[in-house]
Amino acid sequence: MSGDIDAGSEFDRGTTAVARDGEPGVYDSALGEGWRIGGGVNGGVLLAIAGRALAAEFGTAEGDRPAHPDPLAISAYYLTPGVPGRATVRTSVARRGRAVSSGQASLLQDDGQGGEVERVRFLATYGDLESGGGDLTTSAQPPDLPPPDGCISSRQAPPDFLKHASLLERLDMRLDPATTGWALGKPSGNGVIRGWLRMADGREPDPLLLLLAVDALPPVAFELGLPGWTPTLELTAHVRARPAPGWLRVNLTNRTLAGGFLEEDAEVWDSEGRLVALSRQLARASAPPQRS
Repeated sequence: MSGDIDAGSEFDRGTTAVARDGEPGVYDSALGEGWRIGGGVNGGVLLAIAGRALAAEFGTAEGDRPAHPDPLAISAYYLTPGVPGRATVRTSVARRGRAVSSGQASLLQDDGQGGEVERVRFLATYGDLESGGGDLTTSAQPPDLPPPDGCISSRQAPPDFLKHASLLERLDMRLDPATTGWALGKPSGNGVIRGWLRMADGREPDPLLLLLAVDALPPVAFELGLPGWTPTLELTAHVRARPAPGWLRVNLTNRTLAGGFLEEDAEVWDSEGRLVALSRQLARASAPPQRS
C-alpha cells in the first residue's frame, strides 16, 4: 500500500502523516530541515505528505467500495512556501467509487499569530494500480543516459549550493553531463535536464516516492539561463504504475516561456524501462532567458 512506512527510511519519516485522535480526516506532520531547497521545503515532499494522508483516507475498503491506496492523479496549488516546523493536513473525501475515489487536502502551518496559514491545496484521484494487472503501454521512449557512474553526482555540487539545498543530502542524483552546462555558467538554452535518481539510504521507489521524484531534480529553468529561484505555482502528477526496485530515470523538459511563467514537464522511468509517472508544473521565472 502507498501509505506503508519504512521506519528506517528518511523519506518515510520525513513524509509521515499521523491521524489525529478524535478528528477524522486530520493528520499531523512535520516539515524537516533536511528537505529544504532554498528557504522552503521541497514541493515534492509536500506533495508526498498530502499523498500519504489521502492514501490513509482511501486505502481501506468501506462498505462495498474497495480500497484505493494509490495516487493516480494529484494536483498541488502552492499558495505560500512551506517552512520547517509542525504541519497539519486536513483531508476531505469528495467521492468514494468502485473504480476510483476523489478528495482534497490542505497543508497548513502556524501563522505565528494563533491561527493557521494554508501552504498548499491539493486535489486528487486515487485508485489501485494493480487492478488493471499492471499493464502499461506507451509510445514514449526512455531518455538515453550515460550510466550512473558516467554522470555528475549531486555530491559534486559546490558547498555553498549544498548549504541551501539540504534535500540533496537525502538523494543520490546523477545528472547527464550534457544537461549541466548551467553548473559551469554555460547553460545550453535547450530546456532539458535529465538524470538518474534514487534515495541515498537505499529506500526503494513506490507510488508515493514518485511524487517526490517529479520535483527532485534541479529546475529546468537553470538550463535556460535562469539561475534564480523558480517557485512552483501548480504541479499535477500522474502515477501510471508501481515502479520496479532500482534507479529511476527522470527527464525534465520545457518548451514555452511566456509572461514570466514557464512549464516544466517531467517523465519518470523505472529500472525496467517503464514510464511510471509524469507531471507538469507551472513556475515563475526569475529573469529573462538567455537563449541562443
